[in-house]
Amino acid sequence: MGKLEGKVAIITGGAGEIGVAVAKTFLNEGANVLIFDLREADLINICEEIKSKQLSYFAGDVTNYKDNIRAVEIAKEKYGGLDIFIANAGIEGEVKNIEEYDIEKFDQVVAVNIKGPFLGLKAAIPAMYLRKGGSFIITSSVAGLTGSPGVAPYGTSKHAAIGLMRSAAKECAEKNIRVNTVNPSPVETRMMRSLEEGLMPGQAIEAKKMFEANIPLGRYASSSDVAKLMLFLASEDSSFITGSVYTVDGGSTAYYYFK
Repeated sequence: MGKLEGKVAIITGGAGEIGVAVAKTFLNEGANVLIFDLREADLINICEEIKSKQLSYFAGDVTNYKDNIRAVEIAKEKYGGLDIFIANAGIEGEVKNIEEYDIEKFDQVVAVNIKGPFLGLKAAIPAMYLRKGGSFIITSSVAGLTGSPGVAPYGTSKHAAIGLMRSAAKECAEKNIRVNTVNPSPVETRMMRSLEEGLMPGQAIEAKKMFEANIPLGRYASSSDVAKLMLFLASEDSSFITGSVYTVDGGSTAYYYFK
Protein backbone atom coordinates (compact mmCIF):
# COMPACT_ATOMS: atom_id res chain seq x y z
CA MET A 1 0.00 0.00 0.00
CA GLY A 2 1.40 3.39 -1.01
CA LYS A 3 2.09 6.16 1.47
CA LEU A 4 -0.58 8.34 -0.17
CA GLU A 5 -3.16 5.67 -0.95
CA GLY A 6 -6.60 7.28 -1.27
CA LYS A 7 -5.25 10.81 -0.83
CA VAL A 8 -6.02 13.67 -3.20
CA ALA A 9 -3.36 16.22 -4.17
CA ILE A 10 -3.28 19.47 -6.14
CA ILE A 11 0.11 20.54 -7.53
CA THR A 12 0.49 24.08 -8.86
CA GLY A 13 3.28 24.68 -11.33
CA GLY A 14 2.30 21.19 -12.40
CA ALA A 15 3.75 21.54 -15.90
CA GLY A 16 7.26 22.38 -14.66
CA GLU A 17 10.04 19.94 -13.95
CA ILE A 18 9.53 19.84 -10.18
CA GLY A 19 5.75 19.68 -10.54
CA VAL A 20 5.96 16.69 -12.89
CA ALA A 21 8.41 14.89 -10.60
CA VAL A 22 6.11 15.42 -7.61
CA ALA A 23 3.09 14.22 -9.60
CA LYS A 24 4.87 11.01 -10.64
CA THR A 25 6.11 10.37 -7.11
CA PHE A 26 2.65 10.89 -5.60
CA LEU A 27 0.98 8.71 -8.24
CA ASN A 28 3.45 5.92 -7.50
CA GLU A 29 2.39 6.14 -3.85
CA GLY A 30 -1.32 5.83 -4.65
CA ALA A 31 -2.50 9.44 -4.71
CA ASN A 32 -5.04 11.01 -7.03
CA VAL A 33 -3.38 14.08 -8.54
CA LEU A 34 -4.60 17.27 -10.19
CA ILE A 35 -1.84 19.28 -11.87
CA PHE A 36 -2.61 23.01 -12.10
CA ASP A 37 -0.73 25.34 -14.44
CA LEU A 38 -1.26 28.09 -17.01
CA ARG A 39 0.14 26.04 -19.89
CA GLU A 40 -2.73 23.81 -21.02
CA ALA A 41 -0.87 22.25 -23.96
CA ASP A 42 1.93 21.15 -21.63
CA LEU A 43 -0.55 19.78 -19.11
CA ILE A 44 -2.25 17.71 -21.82
CA ASN A 45 1.09 16.33 -22.99
CA ILE A 46 2.08 15.39 -19.44
CA CYS A 47 -1.19 13.54 -18.86
CA GLU A 48 -0.81 11.72 -22.18
CA GLU A 49 2.76 10.75 -21.32
CA ILE A 50 2.01 9.48 -17.81
CA LYS A 51 -1.26 7.74 -18.79
CA SER A 52 -2.78 7.34 -15.34
CA LYS A 53 -6.49 7.34 -14.52
CA GLN A 54 -5.51 8.95 -11.22
CA LEU A 55 -4.06 12.03 -12.97
CA SER A 56 -6.00 14.99 -14.33
CA TYR A 57 -5.30 18.65 -15.02
CA PHE A 58 -6.70 22.14 -14.68
CA ALA A 59 -5.43 25.06 -16.76
CA GLY A 60 -5.62 28.18 -14.63
CA ASP A 61 -3.82 31.10 -13.03
CA VAL A 62 -2.60 30.74 -9.44
CA THR A 63 -2.88 34.51 -8.96
CA ASN A 64 -6.63 34.31 -9.60
CA TYR A 65 -8.71 33.31 -6.57
CA LYS A 66 -11.55 31.91 -8.70
CA ASP A 67 -9.10 29.59 -10.46
CA ASN A 68 -7.82 28.31 -7.11
CA ILE A 69 -11.39 27.69 -5.99
CA ARG A 70 -12.14 25.90 -9.26
CA ALA A 71 -9.08 23.66 -8.89
CA VAL A 72 -10.28 22.60 -5.44
CA GLU A 73 -13.81 22.03 -6.77
CA ILE A 74 -12.47 19.80 -9.57
CA ALA A 75 -10.44 17.76 -7.06
CA LYS A 76 -13.56 17.29 -4.96
CA GLU A 77 -15.74 16.41 -7.97
CA LYS A 78 -13.27 13.93 -9.46
CA TYR A 79 -11.76 12.38 -6.35
CA GLY A 80 -14.01 13.21 -3.42
CA GLY A 81 -12.00 15.82 -1.52
CA LEU A 82 -8.60 17.38 -0.96
CA ASP A 83 -5.80 16.24 1.35
CA ILE A 84 -2.60 17.76 -0.07
CA PHE A 85 -1.85 21.07 -1.77
CA ILE A 86 1.60 21.70 -3.23
CA ALA A 87 1.97 25.45 -3.87
CA ASN A 88 4.84 25.01 -6.30
CA ALA A 89 4.17 27.58 -9.05
CA GLY A 90 6.96 30.14 -9.21
CA ILE A 91 8.78 32.53 -11.50
CA GLU A 92 12.29 33.92 -11.22
CA GLY A 93 11.79 37.34 -12.78
CA GLU A 94 14.72 39.27 -14.20
CA VAL A 95 18.31 39.41 -13.03
CA LYS A 96 18.80 43.14 -12.40
CA ASN A 97 19.74 45.41 -9.55
CA ILE A 98 16.94 47.11 -7.65
CA GLU A 99 17.32 50.54 -9.26
CA GLU A 100 17.04 48.96 -12.72
CA TYR A 101 14.20 46.56 -11.94
CA ASP A 102 10.89 47.02 -13.75
CA ILE A 103 8.10 47.58 -11.21
CA GLU A 104 5.53 45.59 -13.18
CA LYS A 105 7.88 42.60 -13.29
CA PHE A 106 8.42 42.91 -9.55
CA ASP A 107 4.64 42.76 -9.13
CA GLN A 108 4.47 39.64 -11.31
CA VAL A 109 7.06 37.81 -9.21
CA VAL A 110 5.28 38.70 -5.97
CA ALA A 111 1.89 37.77 -7.44
CA VAL A 112 2.93 34.27 -8.50
CA ASN A 113 5.34 33.45 -5.70
CA ILE A 114 3.45 34.78 -2.67
CA LYS A 115 -0.10 35.77 -3.65
CA GLY A 116 -0.41 32.36 -5.35
CA PRO A 117 0.28 30.33 -2.18
CA PHE A 118 -1.93 32.71 -0.14
CA LEU A 119 -4.86 32.14 -2.50
CA GLY A 120 -4.13 28.42 -2.54
CA LEU A 121 -4.36 28.33 1.25
CA LYS A 122 -7.56 30.34 1.21
CA ALA A 123 -9.15 27.89 -1.24
CA ALA A 124 -7.74 24.68 0.23
CA ILE A 125 -8.26 25.12 3.97
CA PRO A 126 -12.07 24.60 3.96
CA ALA A 127 -11.76 21.49 1.77
CA MET A 128 -9.01 20.01 3.95
CA TYR A 129 -11.05 20.72 7.08
CA LEU A 130 -13.85 18.58 5.65
CA ARG A 131 -11.33 15.71 5.44
CA LYS A 132 -10.29 16.30 9.07
CA GLY A 133 -6.85 17.58 8.11
CA GLY A 134 -4.26 17.80 5.39
CA SER A 135 -0.82 18.95 4.32
CA PHE A 136 -0.06 22.25 2.56
CA ILE A 137 3.48 22.59 1.20
CA ILE A 138 4.94 25.77 -0.27
CA THR A 139 7.97 25.68 -2.54
CA SER A 140 10.26 28.39 -1.20
CA SER A 141 14.03 28.42 -1.86
CA VAL A 142 17.38 28.84 -0.23
CA ALA A 143 16.90 32.38 -1.61
CA GLY A 144 14.32 32.70 1.18
CA LEU A 145 17.05 32.14 3.78
CA THR A 146 19.73 34.53 2.56
CA GLY A 147 20.24 37.44 0.17
CA SER A 148 21.69 37.57 -3.33
CA PRO A 149 22.36 40.56 -5.58
CA GLY A 150 20.34 40.92 -8.76
CA VAL A 151 17.34 38.84 -7.66
CA ALA A 152 15.78 40.98 -4.91
CA PRO A 153 12.13 40.40 -5.96
CA TYR A 154 12.62 36.63 -6.13
CA GLY A 155 14.43 36.52 -2.78
CA THR A 156 11.84 38.80 -1.21
CA SER A 157 9.00 36.55 -2.36
CA LYS A 158 10.71 33.43 -1.04
CA HIS A 159 11.33 35.05 2.37
CA ALA A 160 7.66 36.05 2.40
CA ALA A 161 6.61 32.47 1.65
CA ILE A 162 8.23 31.39 4.92
CA GLY A 163 6.38 34.09 6.84
CA LEU A 164 3.09 33.04 5.25
CA MET A 165 3.80 29.41 6.09
CA ARG A 166 4.54 30.13 9.76
CA SER A 167 1.38 32.16 10.23
CA ALA A 168 -0.74 29.60 8.38
CA ALA A 169 0.74 26.73 10.40
CA LYS A 170 -0.41 28.35 13.64
CA GLU A 171 -3.83 29.24 12.23
CA CYS A 172 -4.42 25.77 10.78
CA ALA A 173 -3.09 23.58 13.61
CA GLU A 174 -6.49 23.35 15.30
CA LYS A 175 -7.89 22.03 12.00
CA ASN A 176 -5.13 19.38 11.80
CA ILE A 177 -3.75 21.01 8.65
CA ARG A 178 0.04 21.03 8.53
CA VAL A 179 1.89 23.77 6.64
CA ASN A 180 5.59 23.66 5.75
CA THR A 181 8.03 25.00 3.17
CA VAL A 182 10.54 23.17 1.03
CA ASN A 183 13.58 25.29 0.23
CA PRO A 184 15.71 23.91 -2.58
CA SER A 185 19.13 25.06 -3.64
CA PRO A 186 19.61 25.34 -7.42
CA VAL A 187 17.71 22.55 -9.18
CA GLU A 188 18.32 21.20 -12.69
CA THR A 189 15.41 23.10 -14.26
CA ARG A 190 14.59 25.69 -16.90
CA MET A 191 14.51 28.34 -14.17
CA MET A 192 18.17 27.79 -13.31
CA ARG A 193 19.18 27.95 -16.97
CA SER A 194 17.49 31.37 -17.07
CA LEU A 195 19.19 32.56 -13.89
CA GLU A 196 22.60 31.31 -14.99
CA GLU A 197 22.34 33.22 -18.26
CA GLY A 198 20.96 36.29 -16.48
CA LEU A 199 23.79 36.39 -13.97
CA MET A 200 26.59 35.79 -16.48
CA PRO A 201 25.33 36.51 -20.01
CA GLY A 202 27.04 34.27 -22.52
CA GLN A 203 28.77 32.33 -19.74
CA ALA A 204 25.97 30.19 -18.35
CA ILE A 205 28.22 27.13 -18.01
CA GLU A 206 30.66 29.11 -15.87
CA ALA A 207 27.77 30.43 -13.78
CA LYS A 208 26.64 26.87 -13.09
CA LYS A 209 30.15 25.87 -12.04
CA MET A 210 30.19 28.85 -9.66
CA PHE A 211 26.90 27.78 -8.07
CA GLU A 212 28.04 24.16 -7.76
CA ALA A 213 31.31 25.22 -6.11
CA ASN A 214 29.29 26.59 -3.19
CA ILE A 215 27.28 23.40 -2.68
CA PRO A 216 29.23 20.97 -0.46
CA LEU A 217 27.77 17.92 -2.25
CA GLY A 218 29.03 19.42 -5.49
CA ARG A 219 25.91 19.32 -7.66
CA TYR A 220 22.49 20.82 -8.23
CA ALA A 221 19.45 19.12 -6.76
CA SER A 222 17.35 16.99 -9.09
CA SER A 223 13.59 17.42 -9.30
CA SER A 224 13.34 13.95 -7.79
CA ASP A 225 15.32 15.09 -4.73
CA VAL A 226 12.69 17.75 -4.12
CA ALA A 227 9.79 15.38 -4.82
CA LYS A 228 10.99 12.85 -2.27
CA LEU A 229 11.04 15.50 0.46
CA MET A 230 7.56 16.64 -0.52
CA LEU A 231 6.36 13.04 -0.31
CA PHE A 232 7.59 12.87 3.28
CA LEU A 233 5.82 16.12 4.18
CA ALA A 234 2.63 15.06 2.39
CA SER A 235 2.46 11.66 4.10
CA GLU A 236 1.62 10.55 7.60
CA ASP A 237 5.35 10.08 8.20
CA SER A 238 5.39 13.80 9.03
CA SER A 239 2.15 13.88 11.03
CA PHE A 240 3.72 15.89 13.88
CA ILE A 241 5.57 18.37 11.66
CA THR A 242 4.21 21.82 10.90
CA GLY A 243 5.55 25.36 10.71
CA SER A 244 8.95 24.13 9.53
CA VAL A 245 11.46 25.07 6.84
CA TYR A 246 13.00 22.10 5.03
CA THR A 247 16.10 22.67 2.93
CA VAL A 248 17.09 20.28 0.15
CA ASP A 249 20.33 21.98 -0.75
CA GLY A 250 23.33 19.67 -0.62
CA GLY A 251 24.54 21.43 2.53
CA SER A 252 24.79 24.87 0.94
CA THR A 253 23.06 26.67 3.83
CA ALA A 254 24.85 24.72 6.56
CA TYR A 255 27.96 26.85 6.34
CA TYR A 256 29.95 28.92 3.91
CA TYR A 257 31.93 26.59 1.73
CA PHE A 258 34.87 27.72 -0.37
CA LYS A 259 37.09 25.67 -2.67
